[in-house]
Amino acid sequence: MTGEPNKQVVVLGAGFIGVSLAAVFADAGWHVTLVDPDSKRLNAAARGIEDQAAAIALAGLNTNRNGKVECVASAEASLKKCQLVLECGPEDLAVKQSIFADLLASTGPAAILATTSSAIPMSQIVPENERQSRCLVAHPVNPPAVLRLMELCPAPGTHQDRVDQAAKLFAEAGFSPAILAREVEGFILNRLQSAVLREAYRLVDEGVTEPNEIDKVMRLGLGPRWALSGPFETAELNTPGGIVAHAARMGPAYKRIGEARGETVTWSPQLVERVARARDIARAGRSIPDRAAWRAHAVAKLVAVRDRLMKDRS
Repeated sequence: MTGEPNKQVVVLGAGFIGVSLAAVFADAGWHVTLVDPDSKRLNAAARGIEDQAAAIALAGLNTNRNGKVECVASAEASLKKCQLVLECGPEDLAVKQSIFADLLASTGPAAILATTSSAIPMSQIVPENERQSRCLVAHPVNPPAVLRLMELCPAPGTHQDRVDQAAKLFAEAGFSPAILAREVEGFILNRLQSAVLREAYRLVDEGVTEPNEIDKVMRLGLGPRWALSGPFETAELNTPGGIVAHAARMGPAYKRIGEARGETVTWSPQLVERVARARDIARAGRSIPDRAAWRAHAVAKLVAVRDRLMKDRS
C-alpha cells in the first residue's frame, strides 16, 4: 500500500529526532520531505531512516504502508502543500524564531506548524498571539520511533481546532497524543521527570544513598510498575479502597515530605475526587481487584523480559 498523496509532512532537521520522526511517518504511509542544509547529515539520513525502520519493526509497530522519504536541502515547494511541518532544529530560541517567521510566510494557511522543542514554549518562538493560531509544541519522547507519545502544548493564541487537528494527524501516524490545556514550562513529561531527578540529586547530596542505589530502586521497583500503570493507577492498585483511601493513608506523609523541601502540597478533597472519577472512567467497569490482578501478571512478564535484556547488556 502506498502513502496517500494528501498526507504530506515536512521535517526540518536531519538529526536523530528528525530522522526518527521521518521514519515513523513514512511507515504510516506519509510522503515525508526531510530537510537539512548540512550535506553530511542529509547524506547520512537514509541510513538513519533504515536503522529507525528496523527499530520500529523490532518493537512490532510497523504498518508497512510504504510512504516515501525525500531528503532535500530546501523544501519551498513542499511547504506549500503539506499538512504538517515539524521543526526539529537545535534548542536555540533565535534560530527557532527565524524558522517560524519563514514558515508562517511560506506555508499554506491550513498547515500545522510544530516544534519538537523539549524546553522552549511556542509563545517565546512566536510571541504575537494573533500569529500563533496554527502553531504549537509537539514534544516527542526519545527514542520517538518506538516510544509513541507526543505531547501537544498550545500557545495562548493557538486555536483549539488546530490542536485537535494536530492530535488527529499524529494519531494517524501512530502516536498517542497527550494534549495540554495550556502552556507550561517543561510540558508534562519533563515536569514529572524533573521532580524525580530533583529528589534523586537531593538524596545523594544529603548522603542518604548513592546514585546507583537510586537507579536500582527505579529499575527494580518504580519503573516496572509505572511502565504499566502510571502514578495515579499505581496508587489506586496499591491501596484497598483506591485513590481516596490512598490519599487518606499516604497523603499526610507525602505532604510532610514535600513541605520539608519547601513545596506547597494541597490535596483537597475535591482534587482527590477528581482523580478518583478519572480513574473510574479509565477502568471502564473493571474493578480495582481485577485490574490489580492483571498488573501482577503483566509485571511478572515484564520483569522476565527486562532481566533478559539486562543480561544482554552485561
